[in-house]
Amino acid sequence: MLEVRCIFNLLIWLIIIALFILSFAGILFPIIPSSLVLWVAFLLYHFAINSSELTLVFWIAMAVLTILLIGSDMLANSYFVKKFGGSKWGERVAAIAVIIGSFVIPPFGIVVIPFLAVFTIELMQQRSSQEAILAAVGSFLGFFGGALAKVMIQLLMIIWFIIVVIM
Repeated sequence: MLEVRCIFNLLIWLIIIALFILSFAGILFPIIPSSLVLWVAFLLYHFAINSSELTLVFWIAMAVLTILLIGSDMLANSYFVKKFGGSKWGERVAAIAVIIGSFVIPPFGIVVIPFLAVFTIELMQQRSSQEAILAAVGSFLGFFGGALAKVMIQLLMIIWFIIVVIM
């Protein structure tokens, strides 16, 4: 019986590790919901291995970090477009284009589509081509800023989980 339980736990841990790795694929392929994948790993541990180790503080912290994780792409894109002189419409279009871009020529669409969309919307608002390019570059930098934020938040969530489980 003990041997079956060990094999079961090993299998669950392998699935959890695979889910952690898959969550990072969500950075390049936003169609993969990184936060949901992480939560599946946490819940799998909670319900299959040990239901008492993950405390209320852990779950609340993961909820807060999940909100940050979900908003990081859109916030970073909007911030950088604004920082590089983009209009309010440019900010809005950048946020929407990230979502659309994840379905169009993945994974490159999440960079190319926002860039082209912001450039086009800025030109439509009577901005010079130089101003439009600067705003579009902001969307490009926004993608990388959002990706970096997502990596850091996901690492924080995974490390926190590991610390709680080990301690």
